[in-house]
Amino acid sequence: MATQIERLEALQDGPRDGALLRHSLGIEYLRNGDPSKAAAAFRRALTFDPAYSAAWKNLGRALAEAGQSEDALAAYRQGIAVASGRGDLQAAKEMTVFARRLEKRLADGS
Repeated sequence: MATQIERLEALQDGPRDGALLRHSLGIEYLRNGDPSKAAAAFRRALTFDPAYSAAWKNLGRALAEAGQSEDALAAYRQGIAVASGRGDLQAAKEMTVFARRLEKRLADGS
């Protein structure tokens, strides 16, 4: 029986491919402990829809989990700008919290 990741991967580059599919695939990669693949999936989601707030938030998360703190912070900052511009205040607030935590960790040297 195919895994959820295999089912989603099979839909890539087909008529149902798009931001939602790539975001869902990224979530599954995160759940399975592969933040690098997750980050790639979220980046691909953003090529379909650069204003997809959840993809920005989860890209930041995936990059942070992959140890790419500076890139994660950049993703959160871009996501905050996008979410604020769309009126998605909850997503902007969440990413602001995540960005501040990451900034604190970077300042503390951890």
